[in-house]
Amino acid sequence: MATPDFIRALRADAGQQLLWLPGITAIVFDDEGRVLLGRRSDNGRWSAIGGIPEPGEQPAECAVREVYEETAVRCVPERVVLVQALEPVTYPNGDTCQFMDITLRCRAVGGEARVNDDESLEVAWFSVDALPDLHEFSLSRIKQALADDPTWFEPVAGAVRPAG
Repeated sequence: MATPDFIRALRADAGQQLLWLPGITAIVFDDEGRVLLGRRSDNGRWSAIGGIPEPGEQPAECAVREVYEETAVRCVPERVVLVQALEPVTYPNGDTCQFMDITLRCRAVGGEARVNDDESLEVAWFSVDALPDLHEFSLSRIKQALADDPTWFEPVAGAVRPAG
């Protein structure tokens, strides 16, 4: 995955110490109820679409940008699905990050799904009852994005749902 320029600049001063960063995950559905996934070039696994917002970029703007950059699909964010602090991760080069993930449910409004950058090996629409092998991170977010009633889903460990 490409490291944004502003993070490279931070790393020049911070070294490999833990950086606390925002992350955006976009769960995109089309009019047929299929979900858009990308097979990542860094690990070969199917995953929800996402990325890091640029400084000053709103989460919804980031979701729209990332989905288009990675898949050529145009989307509109509909609602927040989940906000969750993730466990710290150490990358092969020794850099450590911890992400505050904001997951948004989005609706596709145009474009044809295709690989649109070097972050994906392939992109495709999947019926929710025929998903490829997914990490629990993506699978739980898809399930939560499908729920009209936020109390329907089982909570992710450590996540807090609003009352009501």
